[in-house]
Amino acid sequence: MKKMVTGSVSRMVMALALVLGGGWASAASAEEIDTIAIMAPEMGTDMGWNQQGVDAARAAAAAAGLEVIVAENLGYGDVRPVLRELIEDGADLVIGHAAGFNTAALEIGEEMGVPIAIADMPEKLSKGKVADYTGTGSDGAWLAGRLAAKMTRTGIVGIVVSGEPPSWNNMSVAFAEGVRAENPAIEVRYAVIGPAAYSDAAGGKRVAETVIASGADIIFGQGNGSSFGMLQAVETTPATDGGKAWFIDVIGDKSSIDKGHLLSSVVWDLTPIYSAMIADLQAGNYGTRNYDISLADDSLRLLKTDHIPADVWAELEALKADIVAGKITIAPKYDAASVHALVRAVE
Repeated sequence: MKKMVTGSVSRMVMALALVLGGGWASAASAEEIDTIAIMAPEMGTDMGWNQQGVDAARAAAAAAGLEVIVAENLGYGDVRPVLRELIEDGADLVIGHAAGFNTAALEIGEEMGVPIAIADMPEKLSKGKVADYTGTGSDGAWLAGRLAAKMTRTGIVGIVVSGEPPSWNNMSVAFAEGVRAENPAIEVRYAVIGPAAYSDAAGGKRVAETVIASGADIIFGQGNGSSFGMLQAVETTPATDGGKAWFIDVIGDKSSIDKGHLLSSVVWDLTPIYSAMIADLQAGNYGTRNYDISLADDSLRLLKTDHIPADVWAELEALKADIVAGKITIAPKYDAASVHALVRAVE
């Protein structure tokens, strides 16, 4: 990994605090923070989870006048050596942009006295040490479910996931609940590519094709790199009624490669989250709250495409306004059992 910046002053301050205090260093002041780092399991060009994280880290750092170190395509193995190297290279905050990094991030953050950001473990919040940004995308996914129910021709829609982490489970539940809120007669079918098949594009294509063959004409896909295979499946596999199959993506915006089948996406913008982390770190408040995305500030939104009729979009915008106003509440549910209770599995 290329060393992009150094942070010798802040590192010396941190080391001295550890020696004197015998534990985690006190929160850095604004003048001590010059660098943040982000770790991504795949390349930051996937138009999804990894790219959103990398792009947001760069944008938040630039807005705050900080340097950023990007460590990408790390896989899902032991990242402890990378964590140590990032901190030695000057990182004053390390963002572990994958739930699979959490154990190592918590361990090395404690060992080296550097604040850590993790995902999917909000209970690990610790002042000056750890904050979580488990994205609660349920409001956006619920709107996607309403959209799917409005536009299905076959009366069957599908969910394809690359695993069952809390974030995916939460959005799967909300999507299914949105479908039922629009039309309880519509069936939701569900398939998992594998326990951690996040980058399995071939598996995404195969499983999405199976769900389409079972009757679904709209696929809600959650999968990082595997989502490219899902998109390919809807492009090449007609629905059982002979018409077009549609794809609703998550996290990113694949409009630039759409061949006419990308209906929408539940888009996450993590820039406000990372900016809030930096501000809290500078103010000495890091680790006193966890962070989330929201329809209210557009860090969570439903992608508008030309494939969505104007009247349907207007109805969705009205529903969004009701959510923001608190007239509609979608309760987050992060467990796989809640998903399975609402869907029909496709083998």
